[in-house]
Amino acid sequence: MNILLTNDDGFDADGIKAIRTALEKSHNVYVVAPEKNCSGLSASISYMKEIEIKKESERLYIVKGTPADCAYIGLLNLLNDEIDVLVSGINLGANIGNDVLYSGTVGAALGGRKLKYPPIAISSCEYKPKSLEFIANKSCELVELITSFEKQEILNKVVNINFPDIDQKSYKGIKVVPIAKRDVPPTPDILKNNSDIQSFRYAASGAPIKEDFLTDAEAVKLGYVSISILDYELLDPNFNSLEFENFINE
Repeated sequence: MNILLTNDDGFDADGIKAIRTALEKSHNVYVVAPEKNCSGLSASISYMKEIEIKKESERLYIVKGTPADCAYIGLLNLLNDEIDVLVSGINLGANIGNDVLYSGTVGAALGGRKLKYPPIAISSCEYKPKSLEFIANKSCELVELITSFEKQEILNKVVNINFPDIDQKSYKGIKVVPIAKRDVPPTPDILKNNSDIQSFRYAASGAPIKEDFLTDAEAVKLGYVSISILDYELLDPNFNSLEFENFINE
């Protein structure tokens, strides 16, 4: 397969290097990744701004822009070969629950929804995993499995994968689960509080809410690799829009 590989940690992050090595054993991998860490930028683009790109080699492009810039420009401008699937990661840090709304890793994956196979976002819940090599190799296996799944309903979705801190010996399996909901986040840290200027820094996300069913947060906590299928069509087919329109117009 021809794979466009990107991330939000930056082109020289350990995670993207590890999965590139694993994927290149069997596939053509083109890396189009940010120059620096872009965590938390979601699917934002550098709208109406100049985006500078450095061609490091035939299969490595460094982008002064967002993760989503990397996906769109990589697919639409830079690469001559037809890309089969976009892979984003391996992010060092979890992307579970409502965090997928803010994740640059998932945001980059969104740009690959119109390809032959669904885009795949991959994260390690541990910033310094005990075996990044194992996670990279298992990620490669999952990419190959997901792209062999022939059901049409998975197209135009985003496959979001999270690894607990595991190695080959502690691997327990995979759970395909919905994402967790998070509780109200902690109050942002106050960095400056003068009479006329205040500054803040976001603290951690809210804790995952315990559900009656297994979520990505619980699966990872139990030591399983979690896979969640995300739908970004932004339409609710079960919502009665005509009834709501009639109500509004009364």
